[in-house]
Amino acid sequence: MSGGVYGGDEVGALVFDMGSYSVRAGYAGEDCPKADFPTVIGVTLDREDGSTLMETDGEKGKQSATTYYIDTNQLRVPRESMEVMSPLKNGMIEDWDSFQAILDHTYKMHFKSEPSLHPVLMSEASWNTRAKREKLTELMFEHYNIPAFFLCKSAVLSAFANGRSTGLVLDSGSTHTTAIPVHDGYVLQQGIVKSPLAGDFMSMQCRELFQELGVEIVPPYVIASKVRSTQCVTREWLIMCTVIQDFQASVLQVSDSPYDEQVAAQMPTVHYELPNGYNCDFGAERLKIPEGLLDPSNAKGLSGNTMLGVGHVVTTSVGMCDIDIRPGLYGSVVVTGGNTLIQGFTDRLNRELSQKTPPSMRLKLIANNTTVERRFSAWIGGSILASLGTFQQMWISKQEYEEGGKQCVDRKCP
Repeated sequence: MSGGVYGGDEVGALVFDMGSYSVRAGYAGEDCPKADFPTVIGVTLDREDGSTLMETDGEKGKQSATTYYIDTNQLRVPRESMEVMSPLKNGMIEDWDSFQAILDHTYKMHFKSEPSLHPVLMSEASWNTRAKREKLTELMFEHYNIPAFFLCKSAVLSAFANGRSTGLVLDSGSTHTTAIPVHDGYVLQQGIVKSPLAGDFMSMQCRELFQELGVEIVPPYVIASKVRSTQCVTREWLIMCTVIQDFQASVLQVSDSPYDEQVAAQMPTVHYELPNGYNCDFGAERLKIPEGLLDPSNAKGLSGNTMLGVGHVVTTSVGMCDIDIRPGLYGSVVVTGGNTLIQGFTDRLNRELSQKTPPSMRLKLIANNTTVERRFSAWIGGSILASLGTFQQMWISKQEYEEGGKQCVDRKCP
């Protein structure tokens, strides 16, 4: 048993929530994460100079010259031949060396503490595979020597953060939009519906818009005298720059009703200036780009248009669940993910779902008004869960791991 040893105030559990866009990490019981930095990291190979933040020391067969640049400040510096990559693919850990580099960085720079002192609760994708869960458990106990560990589905944590144990979690993040049914704290695997229409898709549409206008996207740190070594940086590094994200947050808006060319033309324009001085008033475009999320037939470049809009993702997911629990899912649709913060998103979604919901069902959309709670809901749910007194006997303790091996994660973490 792992008992109440870890439930005391003397040592706080750590909560890690790694998304496709950013890594959130902090102490259980706090209301927002201590660390929030990009998941993508910079990688250079065969570098002689030692002027780096972190260098892997030959992870058994890995080149000792591989250097990882992690966190916003390190990543935003233009470096010759630096590749930009993410340790995640489809929401699951793919590159374990870079994932470990991110953990090392978080412990060293943000917590400034020994891993062996803190139990760790980590979120995972609802479709994570058994092999990856076991490998992660093994890494945390063997390499970081943590006293206790727990793995929880991010959709369940988002539901908990909104005070629900049953509901449909609609998570629209960077790489995909998913609808995940949660019933009594368990994910119903057969009802998971994924769509690739999300933040990255909108960024691509914004880039195409600027190409049509003949405008070059230039990050602020490349301008004028700062043009130090930008001719040598990789295309991925320039694409990753924050200009597009800022444009999305400042200009884009979801229209109240399905996109109409004439109505959009009469909407007030929004003025936006790029770092290189180009400025323009954006009108219909700012409504048309996010419309692709809700109605894929409006999106440019989607061949065959077999993708599901956000409203269809929700109704399809509910339809794949048992008829008895559908009222509970429609009655608690939890909206989460940074992509849902686009102006007008929840109002339009509410209107669309109201039309599609069967008359016998009561629809309730749960969407926090604050940016922090919407972006960090899975982390907040983990923070609440790991600090509950009743949760303390649910940890996988070091002793249990040593006795039962890495397979104990499948038994103790549903």
